[in-house]
Amino acid sequence: MKAAVYTETGPADVLKIIDLPKPELGEGQVLVRIHASGVNPSDTKTRSGAFPLPDGWDRIVPHNDGAGVIEAVGLGVPDSRIGERVWLHTTQWGGYDGTAAEYALARADRAIRLLDTVSFEAGATFGVPLLTAWNAVTMNGSVEGKTLLVQGGAGAVGNYAIQIAKAKGARVIATVSSEAKADAARSAGADMVIDYRTEDVATRVAEQTSGAGVDHLIEVNLSANAQKLGDLMAPMGFVAVYGSDELTAEMPAILSLVKQLSFGFFLVYDLPRETLDRATEDLTTLLADSRIEPFIAETLPLENVAEAHRLVDDGRAIGNVVLRV
Repeated sequence: MKAAVYTETGPADVLKIIDLPKPELGEGQVLVRIHASGVNPSDTKTRSGAFPLPDGWDRIVPHNDGAGVIEAVGLGVPDSRIGERVWLHTTQWGGYDGTAAEYALARADRAIRLLDTVSFEAGATFGVPLLTAWNAVTMNGSVEGKTLLVQGGAGAVGNYAIQIAKAKGARVIATVSSEAKADAARSAGADMVIDYRTEDVATRVAEQTSGAGVDHLIEVNLSANAQKLGDLMAPMGFVAVYGSDELTAEMPAILSLVKQLSFGFFLVYDLPRETLDRATEDLTTLLADSRIEPFIAETLPLENVAEAHRLVDDGRAIGNVVLRV
């Protein structure tokens, strides 16, 4: 089978297309013929060496997310799943082989039925971005009637977070870094967009909330934004944190205490099974009702995997980057 691999970490040029044997099924696994593979920032950061890899690796087939058709099942998985269209998540996490290949192995519980009305390319954008967005929106309970701030509203996670929050009855403010990204956030349903490069976010949030602050904030980069949180949040507000560019963040401790803020930190790759089950059930309903739409920036052939990684690394893509396999 054709597969994208890297044998050393570094820039996107370390990626090569080679022939590999078709993977052999293990217990509790499914073998999926991949039709599309999603490229996430976590995938490119792992390739660059910024994120850790499992010990003893000599090559990596990248990408955690993808979509395709189950061709075979391992022990403990019902034969009825053969032929099922699925989307995959966290496929490469903790191992060596992801979805940037003609075939991929996945844990059966990480292969989620893909609606017939949803394309494989769209399905490849679910996984990490959609599950992250869902958990960030819902982890503190209902957001109906609340004002929610999405930091990085034009990113893959941010775009889905806006859509999910709107579907659940929230008023949504989003921060972006350009007019093109502002258009993307508005298209996702944001009620108000702030360009943090040209506007003071705290001032604009105060204007939009009559000085009260937001009830719920979704944070993409805690290390960059932690000091500002106290000025953005309403009393008893909740901050969902799913990312940070640096290992540490300096928090506004006293203001957080006075406002009695709550924080929820999570890593989508290690969400509990019961959380993932709730997420996939809820998201399947939202997708069936067309209340969530994928936002694909670029679709490239597998052979252009290095260019796909560069698009994500450089931040040029507004939306998800997908490989056709």
